[in-house]
Amino acid sequence: MKRNRSASVYTGLAAIAIAAMSFVTQAAPAFAEATDYSAVKELREGDMRKLIFHAEPKEISEISFITGDEGNATLQDYDGKVVLLNFWATWCAPCRHEMPMLSELQEILGGEDFEVVTIATGRNMVPAMVKFFEEIEVTNLPLHRDPKGTLARDMRVLGLPATVLLDRNGKEIARLHGDADWSSENARAIVAEVINVTATQKD
Repeated sequence: MKRNRSASVYTGLAAIAIAAMSFVTQAAPAFAEATDYSAVKELREGDMRKLIFHAEPKEISEISFITGDEGNATLQDYDGKVVLLNFWATWCAPCRHEMPMLSELQEILGGEDFEVVTIATGRNMVPAMVKFFEEIEVTNLPLHRDPKGTLARDMRVLGLPATVLLDRNGKEIARLHGDADWSSENARAIVAEVINVTATQKD
């Protein structure tokens, strides 16, 4: 009788353990499969070889910046689309050379899935920023600014220009130091492929 009672106890405990494991398995959230950028990396040629993809996506700063219409925004406001984030300054000669190419990239690929976001960091007077864009005939990029450089520092920007590629989840996936020809066929192909491979991140 005692043996039967012990067997019943063990059987009951086993059933509870199985039920608990089943509950944990069902309740545990499914982890999203990491996006594979290997095909994108293989596309890089010329200037785009300077675009370094990270082994893992990185968190980005939540510090706000001043928008072109004097409002406030954060990089998280762009979640859901691929972003090419460019830090620049009015005194930066390579920035002047690069900006029209960024403008052309925005003209060709900009839309619901992609946007070039330009932020002037440091002491950049608004009239000087407006003149900068007028002189190089750029009309389709934002005049956002980071006047104290706090966002740039938090993003570990060490020199200008600096361009950061963000996925649709608002994570940094790649970075390029210095200027580059973002209007080139190779740059467009790379950005287009990132838009393509991150499409499921919208779900």
